[in-house]
Amino acid sequence: MGDGDTGAVLHIVLHCPEIPQNTGNIGRMCALTCSRLHLIHPLGFRITDRNLRRAGMDYWHALDVHEHANWEAFRASPVAPQRLWLFTTKTERSFWSASFADGDGLVFGNEGSGAPDWLHAAIGDERRVTIPHANATLRSLNLSTAAGIAAYEALRQIGNLR
Repeated sequence: MGDGDTGAVLHIVLHCPEIPQNTGNIGRMCALTCSRLHLIHPLGFRITDRNLRRAGMDYWHALDVHEHANWEAFRASPVAPQRLWLFTTKTERSFWSASFADGDGLVFGNEGSGAPDWLHAAIGDERRVTIPHANATLRSLNLSTAAGIAAYEALRQIGNLR
């Protein structure tokens, strides 16, 4: 777990997620890894949605989750991470070349359209990374799969896993 005042060792940030099952699965992973989950509104579902409950709600009581009205509210929040990494298909830089640190935030766009251009600009080129895949004809991984891969690599680097 994190050091109290700064919160979780790792922050998972979902910008306007649309599919409750993905968010539920990511929430479950965050609970199991003691990572903080940030949900940036608008969401494509209600937190009480039965599909969210099925995927991860039984872990929700153990989850450090924060909802934010929009990106600006997230950035102004005292529980938000300072350093952010945007996971995107719109860069050539592999996440394996990133040096993750305690307190970092891993940002993911939504399932339908990814991260908007203004979010790419806000985070900057140095902090945009991709998860490589062998089949160039396919667009991307499922959101919950990508978040899991990214979180576990960041946690491996930070040294927070038993």
